[in-house]
Amino acid sequence: QVQLVESGGGLVQAGGSLRLSCQATTRTFSNYAMGWFRQAPGQEREFVAGISWSGGRTYYADSVKGRFTISRDNAWNTVYLQMNSLKPEDTAVYYCTGRLWTWSVDISDLPNWGQGTQVTVSS
Repeated sequence: QVQLVESGGGLVQAGGSLRLSCQATTRTFSNYAMGWFRQAPGQEREFVAGISWSGGRTYYADSVKGRFTISRDNAWNTVYLQMNSLKPEDTAVYYCTGRLWTWSVDISDLPNWGQGTQVTVSS
């Protein structure tokens, strides 16, 4: 079991930027593919971005390609989500998640979740 703690959310104007961080408590962080999902009020949780255990591969939802960048620092057990050119429709609670070795966008394949961090983008 991996404990995940997100930070970095907040209120930002449209066009602005935020960087989310997710700190993992595990000795084997480098064995985990990591990612971010988000959930807006009244909507299902949706995939945002993922990164392989090595950081060599990244995956993005079409809605955030070219605006968001996922990265990781295995020395610090941390995964990041840099969000640029934010839009009001990016408003949601953002959740960090991970699984051993291979990334999956299927929520049922992802056993580890953080508590979420709120991102609000004003127009």
